[in-house]
Amino acid sequence: MADASRCDFFRRVVAMAPMATGGNLPYRRLCREFGAVRTCSEMVLAHKLVKGGDRPLLRHHETETDFGVQLAGKHPEVVAEAVKIAEDHGAAFIDLNFGCPIDLVVRKGAGAALLRRPAKLGEIVAAARAATGLPLSVKIRLGYSADQINCVKTASAAVEAGADAVGVHGRTRNQRYRMSADWRLIEEVAAAVPVPVLGNGDIFTCWDLAKRRTETRVESFLVARGALIKPWVFQELGEGRPLDPDAPARWKIMRRYFELACEHFGDDAKGLERVKRFFLWHLGFWHRHYPWTREDFLAHAPESLLQARNPRIEGDPEEELLASGDPADHERIWVRLLDRDHPGA
Repeated sequence: MADASRCDFFRRVVAMAPMATGGNLPYRRLCREFGAVRTCSEMVLAHKLVKGGDRPLLRHHETETDFGVQLAGKHPEVVAEAVKIAEDHGAAFIDLNFGCPIDLVVRKGAGAALLRRPAKLGEIVAAARAATGLPLSVKIRLGYSADQINCVKTASAAVEAGADAVGVHGRTRNQRYRMSADWRLIEEVAAAVPVPVLGNGDIFTCWDLAKRRTETRVESFLVARGALIKPWVFQELGEGRPLDPDAPARWKIMRRYFELACEHFGDDAKGLERVKRFFLWHLGFWHRHYPWTREDFLAHAPESLLQARNPRIEGDPEEELLASGDPADHERIWVRLLDRDHPGA
């Protein structure tokens, strides 16, 4: 049975979701500076961790005072051992990933593959629960496919095995990240289990958050792509208003990420290669920012603006550049950042 104090750890929070690549340590720090109250590692494969690999993913900054480690695996005893390693490395909580849709992970029987095996999922949760006294959450999806919706069953199996919270991504494995999240089914899970449910899917604006708080009993939320597009989303959600920083302010934010990344990866030639790789990857999301209004939100309802195509920005060269999805323009931004050839440099 879930422990009340451990459950409280997950109540009434708006947290940064665990994300591969996007959840790198420098980006987590950037989001923390904008108010993310909970951060988590990228997904760590339990069998690799036990064999001595993936240890860099356990690193976290001292400002990440409630940093968690997300683990994925299919063998209960291996996951249990990985949990102990994560705790020894300073994890404040453990998250078990039963939602990863990546083919390589699913083919090996881990991640979303376990949505088809609720009993096995429960065995893994029970093993993790026995291995640690830390708060323990699980991440699931609605089901494996549209004709295999079983989120209430898998969530219940996880809670019966000792999970203190359930994160529910409002899509199936086969939907990946397409289509709008189905919050009706997330609400069904929240009504069925006695532990906090962390709703995940299309939380992109303060209006999205207000809508989900009004229309469901969900009190806690995970923010993923919204945080990748605009790391200041946590401040927006906390204050209940859009920020919409202008081009000079966004250059300043990119500069800040660059500084944090150089601190983490190094600013020598080898370090800058890694910084550049991550920086260009993030630009693939940052360029999607657009100053949406509440009127836009209402006009696009019931879908989130996260699903909308941005209008073309014209007139201001800096705004046009930052809104471009062209890889050549992203290279230009990188060079200008290195040369301090940008507003506010």
